[in-house]
Amino acid sequence: MQLDSRIWDASHEDIMLFRLTAPDGAYIEVSNYGATWVSASMPDAQGRLDDVLLGYNSLQGYLADTSYIGSTVGRYANRLRNAAIEIDGTTYPLEANDGINTNHGGRDGWHRCVWQWCYIPNGIRFMHTSPHLQGGFPGRVEAIVEYTMTDDHQVTIRHRATTDAPTHVNMTNHAYFNLSGKAQSVDNHLLQIFSDRILDTNASFIPSGEVVAVQDTPFDFTTSRTIGERREHDNEQLKWNRGYNHCYPLGPAGEWHKAAHVIEETCGRSLHVETTLPAVLFYSAGYLESNAVGKCGVPHAPTTGLCLETQFYPDTPAHAHFPSTLLLPGEAYDYSTRFIFDTL
Repeated sequence: MQLDSRIWDASHEDIMLFRLTAPDGAYIEVSNYGATWVSASMPDAQGRLDDVLLGYNSLQGYLADTSYIGSTVGRYANRLRNAAIEIDGTTYPLEANDGINTNHGGRDGWHRCVWQWCYIPNGIRFMHTSPHLQGGFPGRVEAIVEYTMTDDHQVTIRHRATTDAPTHVNMTNHAYFNLSGKAQSVDNHLLQIFSDRILDTNASFIPSGEVVAVQDTPFDFTTSRTIGERREHDNEQLKWNRGYNHCYPLGPAGEWHKAAHVIEETCGRSLHVETTLPAVLFYSAGYLESNAVGKCGVPHAPTTGLCLETQFYPDTPAHAHFPSTLLLPGEAYDYSTRFIFDTL
């Protein structure tokens, strides 16, 4: 595995771009700005390399981005109702950046931070100290994100954290995939999700607390089907979300689970996702848009990417029966996700 690094932009000498290259020329790029996954150049069935991650050709695009493209999301991925959490009888007001709610850690979450870094075998480690009350969250948290890649194109992201006071942590990576490598809809991508349930949500994407079966609904991906097949069905939740933006439970935290399998038949690429996290949130990018031009020469548009955000459930602090995200001093938050790129 070859590792190269450079200063990404001369006007930001503390921001680096790293490339991990496999023997066959496939590579990923990551940056310490937001601990961001920048690119994944993977072969198709004919051996041709294309970048299958949405993103930008320069750092400036990421600095202006509002869609969390490729970034590490923290301290808490997804939404927290009424921009507040309660721990041991104390209420902590959070930054309200999604109406009255908090989303993805607030305006200046971990996706906006410049992380420290060091090399590890076959990868890069990023490190960030989140101070007490950053975004309103209690506790000083030491966060670590590790990206590694194998010669056969398995990319592993490991998220770790410790705290000096009780707090809630829920990290994820927010990569947008398009296995065609082109600026086109992902509606023809075949998707299988290894779960038969979703979290019921309201129009603000806040869970009601119910976990409902997907059988006989447009949310059933227990067998492989195209994303576009039922994305525009006359369904209340699909209308609210402009498509899919739903959390699928997988099983107990800390155990490896199959999460999803994606195929783009035209180019012959596939992606398997496995994780030790208890859920995967499938987002068909109905709200995706950018002013900056993307890698393919046009601004990002809705449904041109798909996210498979492995994580704990949204709004867990308000639901005692959800798998807990409460992290205590002396405990370790430590979860991994594998993205396995292959061909048909």
